[in-house]
Amino acid sequence: MTDGTSSDKPARAAKRPRWSRRNPYPATVVENTLLTAPESTKEVRHLVLDIAGSGLEYQPGDAVNVTPANEPALVAAIIDRLGVPADTVVSDRKGDRTLAQALTHGFEITSVSPYLLDHLANARGNTDLAELLAGDRAALDAWARGRDVLDLLNLDTAWNPTPEAFLGELKPLTARTYSISSSPTVHEGTLHLTPATVRHFATQEWGDGRDRHGAASAYLADRVEPGDTVGVYLTPNKSFRLPEPDTDIIMIGPGTGVAPFRAFVHERAGTAGSGRNWLFHGARRRDHDFLYRDELLGLHADGSLDRLDVAFSREQEDKQYVSHLMDGHGEELYTWLRDGAVVYVCGDAERMAGDVEDALAAIIVEYGDADDDAGARAELERLRAEGRYLRDVY
Repeated sequence: MTDGTSSDKPARAAKRPRWSRRNPYPATVVENTLLTAPESTKEVRHLVLDIAGSGLEYQPGDAVNVTPANEPALVAAIIDRLGVPADTVVSDRKGDRTLAQALTHGFEITSVSPYLLDHLANARGNTDLAELLAGDRAALDAWARGRDVLDLLNLDTAWNPTPEAFLGELKPLTARTYSISSSPTVHEGTLHLTPATVRHFATQEWGDGRDRHGAASAYLADRVEPGDTVGVYLTPNKSFRLPEPDTDIIMIGPGTGVAPFRAFVHERAGTAGSGRNWLFHGARRRDHDFLYRDELLGLHADGSLDRLDVAFSREQEDKQYVSHLMDGHGEELYTWLRDGAVVYVCGDAERMAGDVEDALAAIIVEYGDADDDAGARAELERLRAEGRYLRDVY
C-alpha cells in the first residue's frame, strides 16, 4: 500500500537531479560578450547560461564551477612532442580513451605540474630545476608564472616518456570557480558569470614565441559560442549571503570582484525592503574596464543603488584604489557601520583585501570608539563573528 507522500518521492527526485563535479549540467550558452574595451589591458567577459528546467537553484553570493576543455593547439603540441599518434589509446582513472581526449578533458596542462617538475629535477637530474625547488618559494612561483607542461617537457628533450608515464606526472583537470553575477529573482532561468581571461603573452625568456592561456577562461573566451553547452555545477556560499531586506549593505569589489554585487543589487531591487545599498568598485580606466558601467549607472539613477563610488587607478598620476575612496568617505562609512550595515568584500586576496581591511580599521579608529589599530582590529573581528563583515577573496 502506498500513500501520496511516498508516490511523490520519485517525481521530486526526477525534478532535482544532483549535478556535481562528476556529473555537471550541460548548460546552453545564451550570451558571451566582451565587457572590456578592445584596447584595455584587461579582458573580462559576460556569459549568460540557460539553466531552466535543470533543477539548479542558487542564491546571490553562490559560485558556479565550470568544467573546461584544454586548448586544441596545446594538446596537439604536447602529442607532437611525445611522438605518438593522437588516437593512441591510454588507460587512466576514467578508463580507456585516446591520448587527445585525455589531454583535452582529463589533465592540467596549462600550468606547471609539481609532479613533473619534481620528476625532472630528481629522477632526470635537472640541476637547475633542483636548485629552483630547493630555493625561495617566491622565486619558484615567479619562474612558473605563465609556463605550462609543454615548457617542462622541452627542458629535457632527451626524455621520451610513454603516454601513460607522462600522464602519471600530471594533475587531474579541475573545474574553475566563478562568482555568480545574476539574481535568480530578476534573471529567472539563467545564470550569469563574469570571468577574466588569463593570457600570458610570449616572452624572450620562453624563447618559442608561444602565448599561454588559462584553461577555463580562454576556453570560455575563445571556444564557446551561443548555442554551445558548458558543464557546470554549483557551490553554495552560505557565509556570503544577503541580510534581511531592511538591512543596509556596503559592497567593496574592484574588477571582477563586482560580480556577486551585481547579483546582490538586482536581487535587492527585485524584492521589497528599505535597506540601502552602497557599492565601491574599481577599474583602471572609465572607458576601458568599468565593468557593467551603463547597468550600474542605471541602477544608481533609479535608486536601486543608493551610493556608487568607483576608483579609476590609471586616470591620474597617483593611483587611486577603492581603499582610498573609503578613506574619503570615512565618517559616512562609519555611520552606516554603527547603524548596523553589513560589509562585503570580494576580489583579490593578495593585496586588495588587506588594503580594504586597513582602511576599515583606520576609519574605526578615527570615527569610532577604538583607541588604536589593535582595538579597531578587535572591532572588525566582532563584526566578522556577528556576520557583518564578510569576505569572498581569492
